Amino acid sequence: MHILSINGSHRGEKGWTHALLSRLKTGAASAGASFEMITLAKVKINRCLGCRKCQTVEQHLECVYAEKDDAAAVFAQMKAADLLIFATPIYMMTLSGLMKTLFDRFYSTMDVNDMRLSAHGLIHHHINPAISSKPFVSLICWSNLESASAANAAHYFRTYARFMEAPHVGELFRNGTPLLDYAHDHPDQTRFPRIHRVYQAYEQAGRELAARGRISSQTQRHANQELISLPAFGLLKRFVPIKRIVIRETQKMFDG
Repeated sequence: MHILSINGSHRGEKGWTHALLSRLKTGAASAGASFEMITLAKVKINRCLGCRKCQTVEQHLECVYAEKDDAAAVFAQMKAADLLIFATPIYMMTLSGLMKTLFDRFYSTMDVNDMRLSAHGLIHHHINPAISSKPFVSLICWSNLESASAANAAHYFRTYARFMEAPHVGELFRNGTPLLDYAHDHPDQTRFPRIHRVYQAYEQAGRELAARGRISSQTQRHANQELISLPAFGLLKRFVPIKRIVIRETQKMFDG
């Protein structure tokens, strides 16, 4: 099993997106898989110009940026992989611009004049399955505790799976990343005992991807659990008074 992760964080290898991918890599490697990382912040991928030259007879499926940036090299790595991980932090309630720019460049790999009916019964056009239809995991992380922050990105990847006919073999959601920062800076802290369990779940997810090509629902639940050890916190945090308490206590923690 050869797994390729694509990190869409603007912080590159300094952010929690990379740290979480590293946990997946540890698990996957322990189960015998090869695990490669592409950090989009370290490569050059120009934005799609919408010039449609890649759709002409003269330049069919050849981007005007061919050999001028790293998009073709990234596509080659995607073709060589058995499974992809699209990892992005949330920026302005959706996936990062780096990740979206990469997806926009898929345009030059598709013949948009060749209309088809997809396996899901959707009207679409030709796609390059060697790039677009690989089994994939979506990994989304963000700073606050509101699930709504990631709703657009989650919906995007689910829609991508349907139009690209790509098996969506795992969904990882990690909110509250400042709490991970706090735990990292205070290794003796006992406020967030679930963090260790989340890390264990990520490594287990890597092992499952290596062995089975998908993440089990149980492992996803453990990986996606709330970091605050309060019973039914996922429900309680919907109430404004609880949110005010969380804001106050979190602010005191970081101020102190």
